[in-house]
Amino acid sequence: MSDILFERSSDGIATLTLNRPDALNAFSFAMYDELIGVLEGLRHDATTRVVILTGAGRAFCAGHDLRTAGPAPWIDPALGKPYMAKHSITRIAQIPLLMRAIPQPVIAAVNGAAAGLGFAFALAADLCLMAKSAKFVNSIHNAGTGHELGMSWMLPRAVGTQRAAEILLTARPVLADEAERIGLALRAVPNERLLDEARALAASICANVPLGVWLTKQSLWLNQGVGSLEAACEIEARAVFLAQASEDAAEKRKSFLEKRPPIFTNR
Repeated sequence: MSDILFERSSDGIATLTLNRPDALNAFSFAMYDELIGVLEGLRHDATTRVVILTGAGRAFCAGHDLRTAGPAPWIDPALGKPYMAKHSITRIAQIPLLMRAIPQPVIAAVNGAAAGLGFAFALAADLCLMAKSAKFVNSIHNAGTGHELGMSWMLPRAVGTQRAAEILLTARPVLADEAERIGLALRAVPNERLLDEARALAASICANVPLGVWLTKQSLWLNQGVGSLEAACEIEARAVFLAQASEDAAEKRKSFLEKRPPIFTNR
């Protein structure tokens, strides 16, 4: 069975499940390639509207599997150690970038420990729901580094610089109640309700114009880095023009007036 499960329902909601429960969904090198392939495939997948990322078993993701021996298979074995490390992390770092780049909003459904790169994936998601059993840990210190995959950029934007500094530098666990309180995740829900709540959130997104959702996600993240309100408004204005020109936008307006669910055709 695959280490990454992909299931898409008829309503366009896809569930990506990290599937190494015996290893707490820690990543092997093969899993990186597999997840990158799935995310790249979603770039032009008009049938998938929202992606839910979760883990099988009792953990979301325990990070990189330190038992994985040798260099990554995509690296030339003739390279020196610093070059190997650079090529390795450059490829793995495509994952949070792809999560932000794909048109579909990504909902992380954190069902247990999100450690190391699992923490980074939860941060890279557009929305993060968590079970009451969830916890976030910067276990990257166990590899002797302390940060990777954009954590030092994403975490301060989620919880503020001072709190991010404490979490990143001490590697203390952040439990679900605190994570909700400080804005690290949207909300904590009972363990048994996690996927139902994630699907309900996904369904509420699917009720909106596909192109409008894509462009809103794009504007949301682009505008984290612009230098002025004027620039942000200009990015939004161009997105508004594109979205309103679609047939789906006209269908959304019509369905609102007729008090019925919209029927989108990706046109």
